[in-house]
Amino acid sequence: MNDTNLLNKSADNIRVLTAAMVEKAKSGHPGGAMGGADFINVLYSEFLVYDPADPKWINRDRFFLDPGHMSPMLYSVLAMSGFYTMDDLKSFRQWGSITPGHPEVDVMHGIENTSGPLGQGHTMAVGAAIAERFMAARFGEWCSHKIYAFISDGGIQEEISQGAGRLAGFLGLHNLIMFYDSNDVQLSTDTDAVTDEDTAAKYRSWNWNVVEIDGTDPVAIRDALALANRETERPTLIIGKTIMGRGCVTVTGEKFEGKYSTHGQPLSKSGASYEKTIENLGGNVENPFVIFPETAGLYARRAEELKAIVAERKSAQAAWEKENPELARELHDFYAGKLPALDFSSIEYKPNVATRTASANVLAYLAERVKNMVVSSADLANSDKTEAFLKKTGAFAKGDFHGAFLHAGVAELTMAAIMNGILLHGGMQAACGTFFVFSDYMKPAVRMAALMELPVKYVWTHDAFRVGEDGPTHEPVEQEAQIRLMEQLKNHSGKNSVLVLRPADSAETLVSWKLAMENKDTPTALILSRQDVPDLPSASDSRYNDALQAEKGAYILMKDETPDVVLVANGSEVSTLVGAVNILHDKGVRVQIVSAPSIGLFLEQPLSYRNVVIPPGLPVFGLTAGLPSTLFPLVGSEGKVYGLDHFGYSAPYKVLDEKLGFTSDNIAREIIEFVEK
Repeated sequence: MNDTNLLNKSADNIRVLTAAMVEKAKSGHPGGAMGGADFINVLYSEFLVYDPADPKWINRDRFFLDPGHMSPMLYSVLAMSGFYTMDDLKSFRQWGSITPGHPEVDVMHGIENTSGPLGQGHTMAVGAAIAERFMAARFGEWCSHKIYAFISDGGIQEEISQGAGRLAGFLGLHNLIMFYDSNDVQLSTDTDAVTDEDTAAKYRSWNWNVVEIDGTDPVAIRDALALANRETERPTLIIGKTIMGRGCVTVTGEKFEGKYSTHGQPLSKSGASYEKTIENLGGNVENPFVIFPETAGLYARRAEELKAIVAERKSAQAAWEKENPELARELHDFYAGKLPALDFSSIEYKPNVATRTASANVLAYLAERVKNMVVSSADLANSDKTEAFLKKTGAFAKGDFHGAFLHAGVAELTMAAIMNGILLHGGMQAACGTFFVFSDYMKPAVRMAALMELPVKYVWTHDAFRVGEDGPTHEPVEQEAQIRLMEQLKNHSGKNSVLVLRPADSAETLVSWKLAMENKDTPTALILSRQDVPDLPSASDSRYNDALQAEKGAYILMKDETPDVVLVANGSEVSTLVGAVNILHDKGVRVQIVSAPSIGLFLEQPLSYRNVVIPPGLPVFGLTAGLPSTLFPLVGSEGKVYGLDHFGYSAPYKVLDEKLGFTSDNIAREIIEFVEK
């Protein structure tokens, strides 16, 4: 057991490094990181199990930081653990640095999650805890490990914390241990200016094991962590009362702690004295970027302890693998991201059904073959048709993770962030569903998935005003334009940050799911219809083979000889264009109809292919049930898009088609007028 004075000295070392990093960068958030240093020091020096020689070891404990602005605290303790150098800390927040202002997922340097938007980090931890229980249910408790999370006052206030707390308690995630850094101070006020809730009572009502301690006392922290590690039925919340800017003093040596001015700026700008604070904490103002000898010794001893712990656990794994060779291969395939052979062409579907129904057929197929896939729905499984997966696998229940379906409840943002955590854990596949209009609730987590390059599959149904009687609150108009902006936004690997697919019929839905499962680099959005849609005409004896052309984003569905106009759409609107063909032919208008489920994929194709699909020099008419801007990238400045520039209305969808002009007769008239002009 480590001496209290030694632990206090090492925590002060974290505070020195934190203050120095922010001061050198001339920006950052030192106060909270200085207050949380005591907990993070005890966690890493005595409890967190990882392999310094193998950072991606599958059975390591995971640490999820929620308040990403407290990154200096994490970088400092990771430097003590051998993941960063002093030069890395000195380049905090600088171009090309591996120590950005808010941590970005980098497992090789000990960073398990990108964090910054408060509330999402600890919700990802809930997802990782679900993934850990999922693995243990299939392969045995030898692969069990802990998921630690760190949350602040801001994260507790973010609404997503309710969904995360409710689900973690309901599922009995005893492997989840969260520290609440309760310092009663936030960016612009003290917390008593915005809340007086009883946080402990709230989490106890959600079936959490709640422990309240002095978060600056290493002995109390150790005891609380030990108690949490013994818990077998509930997640644990350790509420630690900490001190914002702990150790800060003024130029005259007076305490300057608990001040919100130290939250979001260098100490020299806060009213504290940076120089005197460094001295007060035992550092050298001339050279603060130093790991104290005592600290180095503490973490060197921990490294030796970890060698023995890791060796024992890897030995247990080796023995299990020898006794269970088939399961061992499956486990390794899971973590390698290897999928079984999937033949999407073999999936049968009834003619002329909604694309959400065709998606259900795919999900039922995947449920029987992709054994590490988790699917979730925000209380809409029977409507977004993810229940097809549920019926084949079963739902998670308290303490029972043999199923593979998560009933998230009415909590879309929570659900999406949990999916991110499931994938961050490793070894998993994940998809989640809701109505497309409610993707608005999910956008913060979708953006994080895009930034972290996580291949979550989003099943978004009820894709347009044809939701009908539910009215404008449930009818997406601008949502497709919003998510297709993510096709234009590149991730740090230079790829479109989200793959967006809006299939036009069942065959295209199968191909879209094929693309989604093959996409290991980004999230995939599947935008699906509520209402039945006609199967599109086939140029061969296999509509599925024709639809495989959708792998290029857009393709020619029908073509007259020497067409007068190119007609472009995706989703339900493609069949509307097909329905207009006979009318157009009667008027002497020859057409080339293009189905474009993925605009982003199409724009990545060689110019030679794009010029065949949408030939330059021909007028282009686009049809969309959303904002016209959705198709602007395809129709060009001389083209026309018929779409909606207003909210929908409540009425049966066929009435809306008529009233809003989305009938083949009206669209034919619009096309003829466009061509004549």
